[in-house]
Amino acid sequence: MSLDPSKLPDPPMPSYAFTIYHRDVFEKSKFKNYDSLLKNRLSRCEDRANFIASILEDNNNVKEGANFKIREKVPKSTSIYFAHGEYVASFLLGSSEIKTLLQIDTGSDLVWWQCGPCEADKCYKQVDPLYFPTNSKTYRKIDCIVHGSRCLDDVDKTYKCNVYNNECTYDIKFVSGQRSKGFMGDDVITFVLDHRPIRVTFGCGKDQMGRANFSGYYSGMVGLGRRVNVGSYSLPSQFESDLMSICLPGFFSGKSSSLSFHTATWPRTTSAKLLQNYKFPLFYYVNLYKVFINDKEIPVHPSWWTFTKGGVGGVLVDTGTFITRFPQDLYTVFRYIFRSEIKDIPLVESPYKSLDTCFKADSSGRELYFPVVKLYFGDVNPKNMLLLAKERVMIHFDGYYCLAFMGWNRSHSIIGTNQLQGIGLTFDTSENTLSFDLDACS
Repeated sequence: MSLDPSKLPDPPMPSYAFTIYHRDVFEKSKFKNYDSLLKNRLSRCEDRANFIASILEDNNNVKEGANFKIREKVPKSTSIYFAHGEYVASFLLGSSEIKTLLQIDTGSDLVWWQCGPCEADKCYKQVDPLYFPTNSKTYRKIDCIVHGSRCLDDVDKTYKCNVYNNECTYDIKFVSGQRSKGFMGDDVITFVLDHRPIRVTFGCGKDQMGRANFSGYYSGMVGLGRRVNVGSYSLPSQFESDLMSICLPGFFSGKSSSLSFHTATWPRTTSAKLLQNYKFPLFYYVNLYKVFINDKEIPVHPSWWTFTKGGVGGVLVDTGTFITRFPQDLYTVFRYIFRSEIKDIPLVESPYKSLDTCFKADSSGRELYFPVVKLYFGDVNPKNMLLLAKERVMIHFDGYYCLAFMGWNRSHSIIGTNQLQGIGLTFDTSENTLSFDLDACS
């Protein structure tokens, strides 16, 4: 049974704080059972990870609508984005406080939502009420000559300035076939607890008809990419916030959690260092140093964690990627040691092609115990260790337990949301730290 977004009460959140949910809370009624929902999540993960690879290693040279098996060159001025976030946040838009759900994405600086009235047959059907800028007393259209520095940028062809009416237009293409076109404006979002209005710049989408449709449960997208002082529309940049705290709700909880700015919500028990990648400034890279399975160290070559001169490589944290991925050579060793630590459970053929280390659940219902994974950041120190166990290590579906890590033929690693579920994350870009607090919202 899925939740009806229109009937969800918003907890009394203070300024710069939002309620978030996993998208499957709303979409699970589309699937016949949990296993089919999980397979869909794994499929999204595959697309997401390959999309990130296309940015980091191919300079975003991936053709819109490609299936990632055949890569084609496109002009460097073309910007292609990813349309599916794993988490959504609740917003109150405009002076009328229209309640809507927007997908959130730590790998993006896009902010847009669907606006009425749409061009004929150009809007997708959404569950939440449609936002009409003409009905909001606080809405303003962006003048691209006076306020639209991004619109005057010749490098990013997503945004253009119409010199005849000074309108800043945008045209966003998504790799899975969706599209959003409209113009830039700003309006207020309001917070439930103190009813404080905060003004944000966003894309007012008047035409969303690409080759594929967006999910009707969400009205648009909000980028949470790292704060950039000039030219970024991500919320950390617009809020001028170096602090962002988020707890990703557990996949089985069905509960909400929180996203907040300017405050550290949790005690920041374990910390990693955030690394700046000047070629890809929006992403959150961390200084992963050592990996242990139980007490056995994975032999790691330094090149697996560090950037090359071109900014390729490293380890990034991404809310849109489900399963953590390591370079294939590293993963092969990781997998070997993990399997060697399991003595009494036979390895079986995987029910899903991308999960290669699976074990059959015990038919008598006996609880199975699997190794823990320890991630150390900077050095081998308990204060810098993230301990992963149970559902953060193994996925349970179709009567199997499968290792929730993957290898791939890429030079960078991605720490995904299966490993981070229920953990309080505090991104501090002034101190360049990412802190972890276990079970903050599990």
